[in-house]
Amino acid sequence: MRAVFVLVHSPAVGPLTWRPVARELRERGHEAIVPSLLDAVAAGPPYWPRVVDAVRQAVEGVNAPLVAVCHSGAGPYAPALASSLGGRLAATVFADALLPAESGSSPLATPRQLGFLRDLADDEGLLPPWTSWFDERHIAPMFPDPAQRRAVEAEQPRLPLAYFEARIPVPAAWHGHPCFYLRFSPAYAEAAEEARRRGWPVADLPGTHLHQLTAPGAVAARLLTVLPRVTPPAS
Repeated sequence: MRAVFVLVHSPAVGPLTWRPVARELRERGHEAIVPSLLDAVAAGPPYWPRVVDAVRQAVEGVNAPLVAVCHSGAGPYAPALASSLGGRLAATVFADALLPAESGSSPLATPRQLGFLRDLADDEGLLPPWTSWFDERHIAPMFPDPAQRRAVEAEQPRLPLAYFEARIPVPAAWHGHPCFYLRFSPAYAEAAEEARRRGWPVADLPGTHLHQLTAPGAVAARLLTVLPRVTPPAS
């Protein structure tokens, strides 16, 4: 039975960031599901249980092993997703993602990042859309064309600063399944090194942080290399 890819977007953006890879996987004969976390984060605190529920509801009725692929800020949710999905989860891939803590609870931002975000928040504690956090010279290369950028920016949420001040619990022994790290951008070199320290296979696919938009075929092909290590080969 072939595994189903569950492509989990960062809560700072939206599901359109994974749709090109989902399309590429389907064209190669593999099922891919892209849950939307937009309603979960819009509903307010507590955020993490709603995010986990959104993913769980998206895969209800799927009778196949699941490979969760967590991008960027979705990484810290991996332990809670593993606990929720139980034995259905065959593997987790961290794609240019933050890593969860090994125990206790995971922050959604480092102290340095929180300082940066506090400077961006308005008087009501709301942050601007993610693509406006950084200099244009860093953001523009992440999009293959202006139309794609407009579509992604149109669905970006405005997250409250309180979202990044929260923590996500880390269930004990959550990684009783294979974990992998796929690094796209230089900004996640430290996370990739930490993944190596934890004994996880690490692969580099150089590009931008949204490499799944600019090179969806290459990202899909790299994800497929995980399958022989977690499920029997398709007959």
